Amino acid sequence: MSTRLVTFTLEGRSYGIDVTAVQEVLRGLPRTRIPLAPSALAGLINLRGQVLTAIDLREQLGLPPRPADQEPMLVVIRLAGEPVALLVDSIGSVVDVGTEQFEPPPDTLTGPTRDLILGAYKLTDRLLLSLDVDRAIAA
Repeated sequence: MSTRLVTFTLEGRSYGIDVTAVQEVLRGLPRTRIPLAPSALAGLINLRGQVLTAIDLREQLGLPPRPADQEPMLVVIRLAGEPVALLVDSIGSVVDVGTEQFEPPPDTLTGPTRDLILGAYKLTDRLLLSLDVDRAIAA
């Protein structure tokens, strides 16, 4: 049995989200900051008249802040029918992974990242971390 994942990178690591949860991928939309909001809440985005919450996955995963000159990409997902934008460093491709490639989260993962990863897929050229989208949004 195989699963299709949309891949993206954060701080040099590869992550994946089930393709059925992804609505679209965007770049360069302005965000409106929300006063007194948690730092992981990157703001609100107006997407064709619909207001989306933007979550900075670097912050959620305990990674260093994105360099100021690096524009994040947005992965718009649907969670309980509502769209949410995830800020990532770059978008990869859609990959098919098999259950035989899946392993529990590696011991090298620590902190918030470990809690938000379902496990890892061993690909020929890299390790692909499977993100628990529900937990990443709720964290």
